[in-house]
Amino acid sequence: MITVIVPFCILLAIILIKKIPYIGGNIQVALLITGLTALLMGGIYNPISWLTAWVNGIDRIAWVMALTIFGSIYAETQVKMGTMDTVLNVMRAWFGHSPKGLITVIIFSLCLAGSLLGDAVAASTVIGVLIIKSLDEMGLSGEHIACTIVMGASLGSIMPPVTQSIFLAASLVGIDPTPVTNLGYITVGIGIVICCLYVAFTFVKIKSLPEDLIPKQKAGAILKENWKVLIPLMVLVFIILLRLIFKIDVITLAFGPILTVLKDIKILKGLTNLIVASLIVVTIISCLYPKVRNELGGTLWTGIKNVKGSIYIQGSAGLMLGAFYAAGQIEAVKNFAMGLNANLLKIGGAASLNLIGMLTGSQSTAQNSIFAFFGPALVELGIDPVHAAIAGSHIAASGQGMPPADLTCFVVCGLVGGILGKKVDPLKTMILNLPMCLYLFAVGFLFMFI
Repeated sequence: MITVIVPFCILLAIILIKKIPYIGGNIQVALLITGLTALLMGGIYNPISWLTAWVNGIDRIAWVMALTIFGSIYAETQVKMGTMDTVLNVMRAWFGHSPKGLITVIIFSLCLAGSLLGDAVAASTVIGVLIIKSLDEMGLSGEHIACTIVMGASLGSIMPPVTQSIFLAASLVGIDPTPVTNLGYITVGIGIVICCLYVAFTFVKIKSLPEDLIPKQKAGAILKENWKVLIPLMVLVFIILLRLIFKIDVITLAFGPILTVLKDIKILKGLTNLIVASLIVVTIISCLYPKVRNELGGTLWTGIKNVKGSIYIQGSAGLMLGAFYAAGQIEAVKNFAMGLNANLLKIGGAASLNLIGMLTGSQSTAQNSIFAFFGPALVELGIDPVHAAIAGSHIAASGQGMPPADLTCFVVCGLVGGILGKKVDPLKTMILNLPMCLYLFAVGFLFMFI
């Protein structure tokens, strides 16, 4: 485990100790040095092997990078069209007199989107971009805005009915997911309430919105006047829900041959992610609007420029991620868990499951690599399979949201920074996100003992 602990400590030290000459506080440098350290400690000294690991790491998160780029371009088209202003004004008309009420509704909206989409990044991109300016005008910092969006979308992605983590955990212990999802409504529901209280009383400092920010029109009148600008957003939601509910994949039906070719090409296969492809489609639809079409070049360039820094960070994270796989850090965590005796299995297995989620930024990777044997082992110890599945899904989701590799956080920070034109620190956002992660871990840990 020393090969895991040392790189992780180096990463945190460089990022947190800003007095380190030249590199202190530089996230990109921290990620690159961490990756190189992991490779060297894993006995990989050939620069060609380093490059291969880097490419493989970027390939693993190519869809996240693609989502960041096209999500930003899509967001920029919505700014030009006035979609964000319409959504913002409707929300202000409904809830504008209570900042705490407004931010609570925003979190619930993100949770609803996440529970329907089953994906935190998708919910953050589809809904999150529409409320960033609203939160900014409430006086929240970039990190507070990003944390609010990440919390809402992440909890929503775990919340049934569409919940990847719970379905996967149930399948790994070999049970019907229905009783697990029924418990999930309760555990995640409590988490949503806790996060609403945390955000409302920690991030929101104003008692009411200025009168000039509250539209004089009713919400219905605003929608009646501006419904046309919501068409691309509605098309995006329709495409996604059509696939999830009726299993009709419009994107694959329309662009199947192109997607098939791209899936075999490293890094470019990130474009085959169905959320990314859907964003590209609705961005093209948005380009039909005169306000976007007449300034198309500037809109595209602004969208890309806005997330340039985030893409650099994600590219650097690709080296770290690829190094962890190539140099054996992921395998070391697996072996650590497998070598534990029965008395330490619960604690060590939970720690390993959480750590894999932290290192990869993926609850599915954590579950497939650790819970695949940890889950059945818990059942062998006499734990109710339903409780074991709750434990696995919640602990893995907890690790996914913790530093240093929360992919949702990287995407959202890029979008927030791009739209507001300011630097948003992903690590600080992940730290602000810890109350949600600790709650999920506590729930999962508790269910191993009841």
